[in-house]
Amino acid sequence: MTRHGCAEKAAHSIRSIVGGDTDLVNLRNKRRVDISVYDTVIIGGSIHAGMIQKRVRKFCEKNKEMLLQKRLGLYLCCMYEGETAEKQFGDAFEEKLRRHAVATGLFGGEFDFTKMNFIERKIVTKIADITESISRIDEDAIRQFAGKFL
Repeated sequence: MTRHGCAEKAAHSIRSIVGGDTDLVNLRNKRRVDISVYDTVIIGGSIHAGMIQKRVRKFCEKNKEMLLQKRLGLYLCCMYEGETAEKQFGDAFEEKLRRHAVATGLFGGEFDFTKMNFIERKIVTKIADITESISRIDEDAIRQFAGKFL
């Protein structure tokens, strides 16, 4: 799930590497997803106001038992690095899911001012001291993550 496109870009990159018969589902557009038909499920989201999107969190909670039976990948797009990014990842995905996942990833993030409303731009400018669009997407981290599904 993505609000401004970063997690979606990562999903497309993963799909281009993994190939095959891969479905991309944005939980914003499709709230009911039958994951019973999949052997592998990769869940990704991004951080807004310090938290992953509510729909991603709820999806994981609702489908937890089935996800624990799948080959699972979890990723997060966020602008922080190091311990702060690790904490956001830990807050985003329950420990049991993190331990079960065959791949986890922190892919960096981006602020795309062209996709933000006025208030979002003001908040980013004040909190992150960034005044224009910036991308810190880590393509190498995405390739390493996707490689675990080949």
